[in-house]
Order: sequence, then C-alpha cells, then structure tokens
Amino acid sequence: MNCESWTEKLDAYFDGELSAEEARALDAHVRQCRACTAESLRRLQLKRAVQTAGQRFVPDPAFRLRIQKSVAARRPSLWTRRWLPILATACAVIVIASLLTLKRDRREQQLVSELADLHVATLASANPVDVVSTDRHTVKPWFAGKIPFTFNLPELKDSPFVLVGGKVSYLDQSPGAELIFRIRNHQISVFIFQERATQGAQSSGTILSFQVRSWVLNGLRYFVIGDASGQDLDKLSEMLKNAG
Repeated sequence: MNCESWTEKLDAYFDGELSAEEARALDAHVRQCRACTAESLRRLQLKRAVQTAGQRFVPDPAFRLRIQKSVAARRPSLWTRRWLPILATACAVIVIASLLTLKRDRREQQLVSELADLHVATLASANPVDVVSTDRHTVKPWFAGKIPFTFNLPELKDSPFVLVGGKVSYLDQSPGAELIFRIRNHQISVFIFQERATQGAQSSGTILSFQVRSWVLNGLRYFVIGDASGQDLDKLSEMLKNAG
C-alpha cells in the first residue's frame, strides 16, 4: 500500500495544522497501518530531540561585561550600599526558584513525551503485549518477579473496557508495567511505575492527539494514555483507583 500521501501530512498533523476531518482520517489510517505508525514514532522522536536542543540556553558573555561597566560607571549611593546586597539576594532566590520550576516542568513534559512514544511503539508492534489475556487474574501474576512492586486491576465485567494484556516497560531504566486496554476502536496504555522513578511528575491533559491522566496511589505512579475520549480515560482511571 502506498502511504506517501499519508506520511506527507504527519508533520502538519503533529503541529495541529490539519483540519478536524483530515486529522480524524489520518488517526484512523495510522492505527491500521504499522508502517505509518512506525514513521509517526520516528518523527515524534525527532521532534523531541529538536525541542530538547531548542531549550538549551547559552547566555551572551558580553552581557555580564556590559552590566559590570554600567554599574562601575555609577557612584553607589548610601541607599544602594545598604539595600543592594539584600535586593541581590532576593533576586537570586527568585531566579533559583524560577529555574527549579522550569526544570520540574521540563522533566514532567519529557516523561509524558517518553510515555507517549512508548504508547505509539506499542501500537506499531506486531506483538504489543508479552502476556495475552483478558483475565486480570492471569495478567497480574505474570508480572511477579519481573517488576519490584505489585498492583491491582479492576473487574471489567459490565464495563466497555477489555483487557488485552501487558508487558514490562522501562522509564529511566526503572522497570514498570504497561497494560493495554481496548474500548471500541481505541487502545489505551496504562503505565505503572514506582513513584520515585518518576521524580514526582504529574500530568493531566493532552499531548499531541493523546489524552493523558496521572495520579499517585500507594507509592505507585499511574499514567493513562490513549486517543480515546477524556470521559473514557476518566472512567478507566477511576476504576483503576478503586481496584481492590
């Protein structure tokens, strides 16, 4: 099948430049075509690398010199001598707090982007799960000895969700569980890691065309990612939180 006409639209799709109708058509094609899904993953990873490179900031050495000359040219007043150290300290505290907030936000964005890439890779895989079963009592025990924690899965009877199976995934070399659920024509990945492996990242919203939900429960960080509706992700998230 010639997919050139579809892949030509991927960059515009990721940048949100396609019409709603074109985006829906491309979504449907990518879910059915492994070649286009793999190409989507490659372009996502390239965009991540470009974004990371673009966030690096190298200050101009001449800027400090200009400031020093400007300060040296002025004779400090009594007020300046008294209050400048205090103001400088306050400014330093504000700058440090801002940098820490920016670093935390970038870390959160990076984690969610990595998980979105893992979700796309699962969609593109010929064998998306290592344990194939709709029975939670089969899937949960399979992880014993493969990850350093345990978790509970909800009873899906009388719900629109179907458990497809699961596999071990890694985030910053820390092992965790990736569980695959299906609702209608949509596939949802549920990632579970120890909280310390995610460094406190929290996210809820949308990244590219995927909805994201995240929370902490009993020392574990849950991430729910998929292209299903926000209401579907909220319902599955609530079932996972209430799993006994």
